[in-house]
Amino acid sequence: MTQNTANQPNPQAPRVTVGGVTRELPTVRVGSVGRVPLVEFIGDSEFTKAAAGAMLPLIPPGTEVLLTVVTNALPLAHELSDRSGLPYVTVRKKRRTYMQDPLIQNVPSMTLGVSETLWLDGPHAARLRGKQVAIVQDVIASGGTAQALARLVERAGGTLTGYVAAFKQGDTTLPVAYLQELPTSV
Repeated sequence: MTQNTANQPNPQAPRVTVGGVTRELPTVRVGSVGRVPLVEFIGDSEFTKAAAGAMLPLIPPGTEVLLTVVTNALPLAHELSDRSGLPYVTVRKKRRTYMQDPLIQNVPSMTLGVSETLWLDGPHAARLRGKQVAIVQDVIASGGTAQALARLVERAGGTLTGYVAAFKQGDTTLPVAYLQELPTSV
């Protein structure tokens, strides 16, 4: 007889607790790195709200606008915006037909082994001009995406106040304010 283990905890899966909310993180295979924990904020309002509440004090003083990138960090930035009263701007990973004079920034290498291009719509870039901007991400690993976002802030005429992430994974030279560190492989 076989047991149904679908709903049973996996003792080897990493667990995180943020603001009293605990999640067992699934793992995914990433290139030669092996298996890494996967953080999912999309579709998990309870976890997103807990993380945003815990991240509020991490927002650098003087920040006027939050900047994030689609997809997984978007609900987190939205919740941080609601709680802090700060507006946010979103960078996309794909050009949309309605974009007007977008700023385009390549991300040379990413943790997941996929090179990407970031697109910041012109009117959204204008919202960063002359503003103090904090970059919000779900997980910062190598820092490649965060650095590309910082270049967009600069190109849009804003000033970077810092990097804020729910989780840090691995080594980065960026000065990141984060809640917890994730293992680099499991």
